[in-house]
Amino acid sequence: MLFDHTETTLDNIRHLKGFMQEHVYPLEGEYRRFTDAHPWRVFPRMEKLKDKARAAGLWNLFLPEDYGDFSPGLTNLQYAPLAEIMGRVLWASEIFNCSAPDTGNMEVLAKYGTPEQQRDWLLPLLDGQIRSAFLMTEPGVASSDATNIETRIDRDGDDYIINGRKWWSTGAMHPDCRVYVVMGKTNPEAPRHQQQSMILVPADTPGVNVVRPLTAFGTHDSPHGHAEIQLTNVRVPATNLLLGEGRGFEIAQGRLGPGRIHHCMRLIGVAQRSLELACARVGERTVFGRELSKFSSVRQEVARSRCEIEQARLLTLSAADRIDRHGIKGAKDLVAMIKIVCPQMACTVVDRAIQLHGGLGVSSDLPLAEFYAYARSIRLADGPDEVHMYQLGRNTIGQYAGVSS
Repeated sequence: MLFDHTETTLDNIRHLKGFMQEHVYPLEGEYRRFTDAHPWRVFPRMEKLKDKARAAGLWNLFLPEDYGDFSPGLTNLQYAPLAEIMGRVLWASEIFNCSAPDTGNMEVLAKYGTPEQQRDWLLPLLDGQIRSAFLMTEPGVASSDATNIETRIDRDGDDYIINGRKWWSTGAMHPDCRVYVVMGKTNPEAPRHQQQSMILVPADTPGVNVVRPLTAFGTHDSPHGHAEIQLTNVRVPATNLLLGEGRGFEIAQGRLGPGRIHHCMRLIGVAQRSLELACARVGERTVFGRELSKFSSVRQEVARSRCEIEQARLLTLSAADRIDRHGIKGAKDLVAMIKIVCPQMACTVVDRAIQLHGGLGVSSDLPLAEFYAYARSIRLADGPDEVHMYQLGRNTIGQYAGVSS
């Protein structure tokens, strides 16, 4: 198994690193101050940054299949180091039109959308004209099991009527959010995994009420945010349904797999940058008359972090390669492994970096506090650790002991 980068990948890495160095890192402080003061407004420099990224050919890098002029058609293995670089700044992915939940929604539309749905929603998303949200999680049920979803999608002539309450709807607070991908039940009497469907809901449809923005560890993750949304008699055309009635669980499985690996790719970047910041800190700091970098305990923490990052990186590359060669179903166990390993690894590495920085580590002068909140949240997003461990354990026992689920 070889993970040597191709010349195309190496070229993309060089260009992306150069772009980040020239255009992104210098703006981190300004971005943080602006979003703190104006949480639901787009950073004024964002559109120009997007124009520069597009001009540099660093656009829609996530989309594995060539989609005309909108995508370079990279494999997951080729995209992984690029997502890692973007992950070093939490808001950088948007510059390259590679941010969640848009990436997952675009893949859904590319795979399952009708020509009309692709014209109305996919093309504007690929072009960066609009943003989107994914509405699956609900406050009243254990949404880690998608079959628990209670939102109703009922047929009424040529329309569907939607009723339900969603929360942790990432992206819904963004001022440019124009469409929701909503998961709900069209037939509660059908077999368990054929009850759910997905449907496209324009954000300005009557009956859509954004109840409130939710905070994660006291932050709004602005400007995209996470919203609680009430859907009351929301009427949309039947042509907005994705793939067909009862196909929602199938779509969700196809959508969440790539979404999980993208998060893990970005988390490698979070952890790597945290390690680099920690090394810079201990190299310049003196405590009790001695350089911090010379303490054995400090060196051990740095060594552990480097080992854990590299282990997670290789596991993520292995999962990406497996997806490229065998599809998301063929890589399901590896995807479960990285979803268990990467967020916890990032939490641990970031926590060490915070500790080595002292009070500076939890301040807004550095990205470490935001990194920790992101990494800890991802231990719940796209399925909590426990669900992935349950399924991976079940599959492993079945594989080696011949025990069925």
